[in-house]
Amino acid sequence: MAQNVDLQKFVDKVKALEKGEKLDLSSGEDLSIGIMNLISIEEHLFFSGGKTGKTKYYDLLNEVRKLRVKLLKEIIKDYGGEEWCISKHLLAASMRLMEVGTKELKNNRKEKAYSLFEKSYHLYNLFWGLNLGMVKGDKLKNLDQTGKEKPIAHSEESFLGKVSGVIGKILDCCRE
Repeated sequence: MAQNVDLQKFVDKVKALEKGEKLDLSSGEDLSIGIMNLISIEEHLFFSGGKTGKTKYYDLLNEVRKLRVKLLKEIIKDYGGEEWCISKHLLAASMRLMEVGTKELKNNRKEKAYSLFEKSYHLYNLFWGLNLGMVKGDKLKNLDQTGKEKPIAHSEESFLGKVSGVIGKILDCCRE
């Protein structure tokens, strides 16, 4: 019974966000990419402070962190628990893998690049799955077009790939 209530809450949340027939999170997706870059700036400021010994970089890091926290609260509605930290790390890992994949692509190591891009995309979709309430713990809600839960077909595909596949089907980053 509790699963039906959770599922209905999720379906209601999706309907509230829908525009037309597909879920439009383009503003949230753009914001999440901006947040990914803020996390990257925090990392660079940390290493710059460490390399140079200049504390001004740590002071700047703190200012960037404050901005990142403020913006992340716009996406992560339930930030009282582990979701906050997990979400931040999912975005950070996705950004890093994307950057390493880009370097591999530049060096003409396409297979390695494509593998890293796929992992980055899966982590990014897991971020959205977590923050849309589709992923709780080790459970994935696979919804059909009517919003009813249906079983996920068993395959060799990883849990991460399954999550990404489901999220990727409902998100459309190209909608304005």
